[in-house]
Amino acid sequence: MVGSQLAAQPHIRLIEHWEGADSMTTATEGTAPPSPAGGEDVPLLRLRGVSKHFGPVNALTEVDLEIPAGQVTALAGDNGAGKSVMIKCISGIHPPDGGQMWWAGEPMHVHTPAEAATLGIETVYQDLALCDNLDIVQNMFLGRERMHRGQLNEESMENAARETLTSLAVTTVRSVRQAVASLSGGQRQSVAIAKAVLWNSKLVIMDEPTAALGVAQTAMVLALVRRLADRGHAVLIVSHNMNDVFEVADRIAVLRLGRMVAERPAVEMDRQIVVDLMTTGVSTRVAQPRPSAE
Repeated sequence: MVGSQLAAQPHIRLIEHWEGADSMTTATEGTAPPSPAGGEDVPLLRLRGVSKHFGPVNALTEVDLEIPAGQVTALAGDNGAGKSVMIKCISGIHPPDGGQMWWAGEPMHVHTPAEAATLGIETVYQDLALCDNLDIVQNMFLGRERMHRGQLNEESMENAARETLTSLAVTTVRSVRQAVASLSGGQRQSVAIAKAVLWNSKLVIMDEPTAALGVAQTAMVLALVRRLADRGHAVLIVSHNMNDVFEVADRIAVLRLGRMVAERPAVEMDRQIVVDLMTTGVSTRVAQPRPSAE
């Protein structure tokens, strides 16, 4: 299904590898390699040997990553680890120099954020990219306005914005016609996430979604992240906050100096293990069993 949808898009190429890659993973065209665990489930997004350099600087070196649907994957790493470059490669801003990516089992390569959005990849950056002088509806439909007989279809856009916020249980917003400038940090983050969900996204990438938020607003955003995964979305969250990571993540991937040093279920890690991996690339610790939620 995905392959036929991509083939219908002339601006999106299905490719077996990027030219100039030093190390490539061999795979049959249109078929992703088996998962390392040998399971039959195909992750929504899979990266194998993805590399990116800027002149002499190797920002990413042969990175592997799997992002399954219905789960929150946390991407951890110190400053300069390559987290931002990775999400920009996935979202179509930076073309990788080597490696492969698969979307729902089909090889893919996107050249622009618009092409990534066509597949269902939406990114919420730390600055949120919201316009303070516009209201919530205008922000959610900015650049994708609905028209009717040559005029803006305000009623349709307003109803869609309200329904999306309601479906995500965002109840703190007084009105969808409220100016973004009047919103709190948590409310702004909720609007940015709802904007991503509005466009039938399958993967929502969030860069430091709780940065500079208070305790109550952080709890609200993390609950929203959890609801996205529970609805079947794949979520990739970039965060330095280990409390947030272990509060919401199903899986944790750790980058160090452009290399993926670990990718495990969150229950197999703890905060110290992640810190060890971020700083040295290895950890001899064993995660202690967590108390039951019951």
